[in-house]
Amino acid sequence: MKILICGATGLIGSALTKLCIQENHQIHYLTTRKSKIEHAENKKGFYWNPAQGEIDTACFEGVEAIINLSGANIAKSWTEAYKEEIMNSRIDTANVLFKAIRNMENHTVKHFISASGIAIYPSSLTEYYTEETEKEATDFLGTVVKQWELHANQFKSLEISVTILRTGLVFSANGGALVEMSKPVKYGVGAAIGSGKQWQSWIHIDDIARMYLHALTNKIIGTYNGVAPNPTTNKLLTKEIASVLKKPFFLPNIPKFMMKLILGEMSTLLFSSQKVSSEKIEKTGFEFKFKELTPALEDVFEK
Repeated sequence: MKILICGATGLIGSALTKLCIQENHQIHYLTTRKSKIEHAENKKGFYWNPAQGEIDTACFEGVEAIINLSGANIAKSWTEAYKEEIMNSRIDTANVLFKAIRNMENHTVKHFISASGIAIYPSSLTEYYTEETEKEATDFLGTVVKQWELHANQFKSLEISVTILRTGLVFSANGGALVEMSKPVKYGVGAAIGSGKQWQSWIHIDDIARMYLHALTNKIIGTYNGVAPNPTTNKLLTKEIASVLKKPFFLPNIPKFMMKLILGEMSTLLFSSQKVSSEKIEKTGFEFKFKELTPALEDVFEK
């Protein structure tokens, strides 16, 4: 199958591209840097500039499915300008793809798969969220995710099937939140944040990449949570990171106000609590390689 991946050089995109090529799929990818364009047998790059509405429409040639993983990194300082970039980077990419396909006389795209986030669910220490949950977060990230999904769903009007994967905390050795969380632990100053009771729904990088391919090859349509079956708390996660790295874990919790002083509004990333179910994706036949916390962390930190 020929697949167009947007965000192919990102954390999930890199793992997914590698997996797709291993499975003999042909990859087209979009990049904002002309220097990153390459033309190999199974991998071809094309230029786009979503903010300016520019796209090389040759990228759609023979493509049956689009996987959109584009979006500015949320783990950076949330200035007002950067918050705008976080929002626009998700809306603009979907809109450029949508308008380009809508204006084509003939296209071969049958399936649009979009990244999303579990930040759509309100922060709670007691709720257990499924895809049927109607409550939605009203904070900045919740608003971003709602817009993200809204602009993904517009492809239905072109008679293209839409799948949305609401991703949790991704465990990877190549970047992302886990790398940042493990830094203080590695220096022997690991500690839970705030109460430490906040839920963290996580997934191993191999499993989220496999989940995208599973949704694609099995024509899984609709909205699904991209999380492993066993959520953990911030305290247990930090403690387990310390255990796997053979580092001490004895410091008192870091107070919420201190993190707010350091990180500002972005500190909500650390205190937000979402306990999220993976049952719906498992019912489609998806099998996790990493269901339990300790083996997942061991695998990441061994790499």
